Amino acid sequence: MDFGGRYRVSAGRQEVWHALNNIEVLRACIPGADRIDWTGENTLELEIKVNLGIAKPRFKADLWLTGVVPAERYTLNGKGKGGVLGLARGSADVILADHGEETELTFVARGDASPRIMQFGSALIGGRAQKVIDGFFERFGEAMGAEVIPLPRD
Repeated sequence: MDFGGRYRVSAGRQEVWHALNNIEVLRACIPGADRIDWTGENTLELEIKVNLGIAKPRFKADLWLTGVVPAERYTLNGKGKGGVLGLARGSADVILADHGEETELTFVARGDASPRIMQFGSALIGGRAQKVIDGFFERFGEAMGAEVIPLPRD
């Protein structure tokens, strides 16, 4: 499954980068996140309750950043276990570019999951994932005090 989007953020690239790496901002933006902590320079742990409609599994996930170019890009990789539902894996490329005095943020995610999770249907999960992403960036703007406008997808 692939999903994501492009967003214009009414803040400079360095400010957006700082917010993307700030635990308090992330906690405010991720629905269902019970815990998110840096465990190393480029590693995090996350505990989250995910709403899949009729099921609401709790995942414990390890996240790690690769390809880090400060204030420009990174790839966020993750692997989580959702109890009896099994594993989910994914990665997302996060790219920041100047857009005048604002920032264009591109988020392109890929993921897959165990057959038990996929029972809910890839369309349902993909649709929920896209809603979660769009909601994340809406709350991201609120948390950092900036306007975030979704841009048309290419």
